[in-house]
Amino acid sequence: MSKILIRGARIFDATGTDPFVGDVLVEGDRITRVLQAPGQIPQENCNVINANDMFLMPGMTEGHAHLSFDNVTATADLITPPPEEHTLLTARVAERLLDHGFTSAWGASEAKLRLGVAVRNAINAGHLKGPRIRAGSLEISVTGAMGDESRLHDPRPGGPSIIVDGPEEMRKAVRLACREGCDNIKLDVSGDPFYPGTPAFTTPMTFEEVKMAVDTAHAYGRRVNAHVRSIEGAQICLRAGVDVLYHCEFTDTETLDMFEAARDRVFVAPTVSLFHTLLHEAEPYMSNDIARAMQIDRLLEASQETHNALRKRGIRHAIGGDYGFAWSHNGTNARDIGFFVQYFGYTTKEALVCATANGGAMMTMGTDEKLGLIREGYLADILLVNGDPIADPSVIVDARNLKLIMKAGSIHKNSVAIS
Repeated sequence: MSKILIRGARIFDATGTDPFVGDVLVEGDRITRVLQAPGQIPQENCNVINANDMFLMPGMTEGHAHLSFDNVTATADLITPPPEEHTLLTARVAERLLDHGFTSAWGASEAKLRLGVAVRNAINAGHLKGPRIRAGSLEISVTGAMGDESRLHDPRPGGPSIIVDGPEEMRKAVRLACREGCDNIKLDVSGDPFYPGTPAFTTPMTFEEVKMAVDTAHAYGRRVNAHVRSIEGAQICLRAGVDVLYHCEFTDTETLDMFEAARDRVFVAPTVSLFHTLLHEAEPYMSNDIARAMQIDRLLEASQETHNALRKRGIRHAIGGDYGFAWSHNGTNARDIGFFVQYFGYTTKEALVCATANGGAMMTMGTDEKLGLIREGYLADILLVNGDPIADPSVIVDARNLKLIMKAGSIHKNSVAIS
């Protein structure tokens, strides 16, 4: 069994405590010792990495991964690539995430049903480089809602969504995704500003449809994540047992109480980067005037209010900002840490916990596996950062500052001398 000793690092263990100087021993795929007294772990038979007071932290989890999205500007960018080329694109994005310190990726949805599955399988077999992946399904939506690109005069089968109506059609769609190997089922429960016929405050999907999806997926041992912006949609998801809720801009006291009652069961990813970049960085693809006409500014304000309230109620937030668009590239995902500070009232240390400990708990929910902390017995997902992400979260966005990237004890990148 290989043994790697990381000496003299400034360790952020993601438990919420301040960093401390110490050593970390990795044996095989596990962290086996963490000591706050440097130089106390014997180095015999170890490969020794001298961290020289660099910042050591757990690997990050992308909580809303679209691995098959790269430089997307329109739905056509998801539909038109042939599966073969699209698989290669998905593999490139997966490796890019790992290059930027994301050792895990929770698949929200993909543009074709088995893209995440195929890349996950190849990574697990050692044929490709990338994070551990929970593969997302196609989005499942209902007639006339987000994701339904068809019209009576222009049917569009084969788009990036499965369109169902009623619980039985939902049961079949979820079974199909499970059969094809998807880990996560994606539901479009509420509307969206990109679909004028079903704006963000609407809720086209019914409780019965959502409950069927959850019951069916859970029977297969899979998880359900939901696109939900409306109050009614959030309440439906919480009542039905959805595992991960995305967006969640609109709320009221009853809904906040429901979130708090479910806080030990659910995870929430606010996807704030999408709104920030649409308002400030989407030129020339979308003007600020168009973004405001779509009421993105109002949605961002609602998101701030809701997620500040959820933070105060102890909801487990995960980072994941709907990256993969031309104005919000995969690879810049760690910007969410700064956005959580800017918009949701987190300290940088707390935002790093969202990116690591919360993400690790999300990836391993329902299992005995341990991920997301620098603690004995946990999977050895470790980053060594040149800089202090607590003082300046932007340092972690630049991959050049990541001097060591380790996933389950295997070194993906190392630019620090090993003795």
